[in-house]
Amino acid sequence: MSESKRISNLYQSIYNGNPWLEVNLTNTLENVTAEQAYRKINPNLNTIWEIVNHLIQWRRNILRRLGGEVVTPPDHNYFVPVLDSSEAAWEQSLQNLAKSQESWNVFFEDFNDADLEKIYVNNEHTYYEHIHGIIQHDVYHLGQIVILKKML
Repeated sequence: MSESKRISNLYQSIYNGNPWLEVNLTNTLENVTAEQAYRKINPNLNTIWEIVNHLIQWRRNILRRLGGEVVTPPDHNYFVPVLDSSEAAWEQSLQNLAKSQESWNVFFEDFNDADLEKIYVNNEHTYYEHIHGIIQHDVYHLGQIVILKKML
């Protein structure tokens, strides 16, 4: 099995598989209502919904980087208040998360392992580091979501 296929399998497991950490995004977000996702547990913490939207934007950002674009994150680092707290809007965020996963799946279908060594010009990190970085980023925020969900 190629390295990119192993990485793809790892990333897919974090989204909706059976990773060794025993939690994934899909199962964790299952049955979370819009009201729960929108609830501010503490004024100093992001909401589940804000974290989900942050994940989506960073997933898109890294894919764009790996596609050759120079992308600079905004000052708010993709943490923005949710303006529409309806169930329909929450469902749209969950669908956007699923679409971002599908975009990653498509990316890995044609990815050449030799490209793991490519350097992203804006920060001198390899594509390998970017790919593993986005996986680590998802896991980090998944942990936050798990904790926030327990506090609901």
